[in-house]
Amino acid sequence: MSPEKNPNRYDKIIEKIFLKHYKRGMLAVPFSREEITQTAKELGIVLPKNLGDLIYTFRFRADLPKSILSKAPEGKSWTIKLVGQARYCFAAVRLTVIEPRSDLAATKIPDATPGLIEKYALSDEQALLAKVRYNRLVDIFTGVACYPLQSHLRTTVKNFGQVETDEVYIGVDRRGAHYVFPVQAKGGRDKQSIVQVEQDFAMCGEKFQALICRPIAAQFMQSETIALFEFEEEDGQIVVASEKHYRLVPQENVTPEDLAAYRHRPIAD
Repeated sequence: MSPEKNPNRYDKIIEKIFLKHYKRGMLAVPFSREEITQTAKELGIVLPKNLGDLIYTFRFRADLPKSILSKAPEGKSWTIKLVGQARYCFAAVRLTVIEPRSDLAATKIPDATPGLIEKYALSDEQALLAKVRYNRLVDIFTGVACYPLQSHLRTTVKNFGQVETDEVYIGVDRRGAHYVFPVQAKGGRDKQSIVQVEQDFAMCGEKFQALICRPIAAQFMQSETIALFEFEEEDGQIVVASEKHYRLVPQENVTPEDLAAYRHRPIAD
């Protein structure tokens, strides 16, 4: 078996798996991790040792092949969900794009990220999580006093198998109500996923039943700008409830004019 050098080798594998199981009208197409290796052998493709990279690619980095997307019902798109240990499912979900709006104003925040953290952060995701943490962006965004509980929480959730949340914050508001904020961070070419937000809701429902769950997504933009999204469940669907942009700047770059403008911005409840 000779190595496959085509950069679209993942497309070929995932397309063959989908078409093998798909029948007209299906809204869920299950498959297993074992099928990835089996299909690669059938196609003469050598896979990397980390088979999970193929699934990760189509969940967060790249679109599924057009041959798959074209079979989605009107108003929906195919995504890959975790449905158990080494079990997956192509699921037709309402088409929701989670991308920072280009017409949204950015709020300047004096950058409190320590220089050593800036220098030695090993990845975009790690750097983003650090900036969110040191600049108290979850507190500012939600209006709740928040405290980091755990980074890269890995746990098993019913009907999903093993899931991972980049960071978990616990918060308390002025009434004394307690919150859990699961945060997913994406930098570089990785994309936010409604499916991952769905997992965070399920994780909080199992592990933090007494707390109010408010999932957050953080996305790097240009010019040291970070987009934050909050999500809620509406009629069985995950929707974006709020989006704000924050630009981290040296403290002297927050001008009196900026502060005067911010005083007149409406404060969301």
